[in-house]
Amino acid sequence: MAAPSVLFLPGLAEDADVFCEQIERIRQDRACVVADLTRAESIAALASEALRQAPEGPLALAGHSMGGYVALEILRQSPQRVERLALLNTNARPDTPESTDNRKRLMALAEKDFPAVIRTLMPKLVAEEHMADVKITGAITEMALATGVEAFMRQQRAIIGRIDSRPHLAAIRCPTLVVAARKDAIMPVEVLEELASGIPGGRLAIIEKSGHVAPVEQPKEVAALLVEWLDLT
Repeated sequence: MAAPSVLFLPGLAEDADVFCEQIERIRQDRACVVADLTRAESIAALASEALRQAPEGPLALAGHSMGGYVALEILRQSPQRVERLALLNTNARPDTPESTDNRKRLMALAEKDFPAVIRTLMPKLVAEEHMADVKITGAITEMALATGVEAFMRQQRAIIGRIDSRPHLAAIRCPTLVVAARKDAIMPVEVLEELASGIPGGRLAIIEKSGHVAPVEQPKEVAALLVEWLDLT
């Protein structure tokens, strides 16, 4: 049987660059594709788009943040295609009323001053010790600006409307890696623990020195986890 291609699923206001160091490590052994998750306004539609962009054959899904919501929806839409699952800095819960209100405030700000949205989010996206690292904050800023305000608005509407995936976790049968970050202000470790414990055989890994954007803040550590997850070691 052919080895699964790796379908990478970026998060909110992210593009392929969020996974660039992981892809550099993996592509010598596996075909790698990064889905464009900027075109639709629901998680279900984003999942359908991602499947259309994916290579034929079995898939290993690696989703960061919003990309994790999309990965869980792909499992609902096409479970027979998914051989491995990696969920990074994400959760299975629906949006809370508080989170929805915060998103709507950011959307209103984005219509006037999108760079201000990025500046507002940055302290939540990266660990405090990385705020002065222009390589990290610059990469996140560049991705957001490249994604653009219209895609940001569509993605926020999709995130607000996502379903509660917790009742579906027990049906997951593929090897699953869940990656948390100790200093993630958006996805605390306990919600990743909930996610991993809900998946039969789910494995939780915690990255100690990272905030929410672990693939950028600790790229080598994330790459090593994905290499192990893909059984490439």
